[in-house]
Amino acid sequence: MAASDARTLARRLSARSDESLAALFAARGISPAAPWNDAFDAAEQLLDPASVSRAITGLTAAEAAALHAAVADGTPVDGPTRDTLTARALIDDDGTAWDATATALRAATPVAASLREPRDPGAASPTAADSDDAAAERAFTAVASLADVLQTALTAPLGRIGAGTLGAADRRRLLDAGAVTDAPTADDLVAIAERAGLLASEGRALLVTPRGLAWLHSSTIDRWTAVATALIAQVPPAVRRGGAGWIDTDAWAGAHPYDPAWPARAEAHRAALERWAVIETDGTAPAWTSAAAAGGDIDSSTLAALLPPEVDRVYLQNDLTAIAPGSLAPHLDMRLRSMARRESRAQASSYRFTADSLADALTAGETAETLRTFLEELSLTGLPQPLAYEIERSASRHGALRVGPDETGHARVTSDDDALLQTIAVDQALRPLGLVPDPLDPLAPRGGALVTRSSPDTAFWMIADARYPVVAVDADGQRRTLDRHRLAADAEPAPAAVEVYADLLARLRAAEEGDADAAWLGRELEQAVRARETIVVAVRLPDGTEREFTIEATGLGGGRLRGLDRMVDVERTLPVSSITRIGPA
Repeated sequence: MAASDARTLARRLSARSDESLAALFAARGISPAAPWNDAFDAAEQLLDPASVSRAITGLTAAEAAALHAAVADGTPVDGPTRDTLTARALIDDDGTAWDATATALRAATPVAASLREPRDPGAASPTAADSDDAAAERAFTAVASLADVLQTALTAPLGRIGAGTLGAADRRRLLDAGAVTDAPTADDLVAIAERAGLLASEGRALLVTPRGLAWLHSSTIDRWTAVATALIAQVPPAVRRGGAGWIDTDAWAGAHPYDPAWPARAEAHRAALERWAVIETDGTAPAWTSAAAAGGDIDSSTLAALLPPEVDRVYLQNDLTAIAPGSLAPHLDMRLRSMARRESRAQASSYRFTADSLADALTAGETAETLRTFLEELSLTGLPQPLAYEIERSASRHGALRVGPDETGHARVTSDDDALLQTIAVDQALRPLGLVPDPLDPLAPRGGALVTRSSPDTAFWMIADARYPVVAVDADGQRRTLDRHRLAADAEPAPAAVEVYADLLARLRAAEEGDADAAWLGRELEQAVRARETIVVAVRLPDGTEREFTIEATGLGGGRLRGLDRMVDVERTLPVSSITRIGPA
């Protein structure tokens, strides 16, 4: 690192706004806790070989080419690329590369261009119609599978292992639920859900977000469009065409020629777009995203015309099953699955009603009347007598136990069935609740009510999980509905870079206050001495005039600069207090 470069960069940094500095620090991966005291410290670290080498890995192919030309033959970087590289402190304002940048670029080794197998040029290409049909089928399958992944995550959060991927148990859950057919698909869909904001991490748990829950109640085409829009918005800038759309996907791997990790990231982006049918398997865009690939909008109507039509009716059968004669509208599927277990997933899905599934629906807030009304409106075959009977039987039993708050806010369990109360009091599955007879109840100790120090919600769900007919009530004894779904908290908006680096910026600005000129001159002299640099020193003489000396700086101390005067080859000692400015020789 040339000392003159550090001085020049330090002056450039000092002249930048806080917003510009914060953006630079963020782009260069500077820690907000960096122990810098002034712009010289910042310049020295930004020109440190290791820091510059890390910055080189972020260069796009176009930026690298422009920088190579500047280093090889002195051609100044120009245009928007100059602004970008200047903002990252890799070149000076005039487009010339710092010595540290040139050194790092010469030492950098380009990475392999691609991880993909080259396409066989002799392979037959499908017709546009065939290709779009296949892509539409892939889109439909991906949407249905992702909906099942989110449904499974609603039941119980998915979990990550140390490598950041799904654990084997959760992969098996998704396979057993019919959400996916293989483990790689599970990992891909979870990654897509995270990119679209449908799943979010809390520790090692993956939870459905409020956006994900709303997504589940959307139509198939709206589901696809929401995710596709998110994926397209996340296409990396290096592979965009003019700031929008994207270049040929075969060229993606070479977009960051000095980043060893980039080809894998590029392939992950491409694979997600392919799985979601934003691009074809050959990398081209289907009809509904061809405009988006060029920087326009998605044409969802084109895809919608190729998707299986949604149905809003099912066949209810005497064997307590329901058959959907097509793709059931998502909002209907969601509600039907709250009261019946889906047995198969296809364009004609089947569902089975059981005592447990109906009990779960009643626990979630349904009543016999709401169940009958919904199913009668949904059915093409009316409400079969066996199903009507099962609904009435389940409803008649449901609510035998009531869980509400006592005067302290803890759970109180009541029932008209003393035998049932005594049963749950000794049930080992409910032992963690510590249920005991309410000492304030007139029927104690026989057990007109049970109390626990657990919350009403905790007690309710433990009793419900033990398959007892329980309802939740409020302090007045009125029934209330509980939502078991644990959703991820809404993501906090990322703080602006200027906020992240506020303390560091304040420290740098403080160094510019007071006798800033003297402090700045002192740091410049220190750097010149450290590098034994030859500099031009302007000195104010006693008569008020100025004289310039070309000095090889060799020492600084006691308020004096020592060095060899190159013009007359003599040692000089100059008082720092008389030095007005310095510059390169």
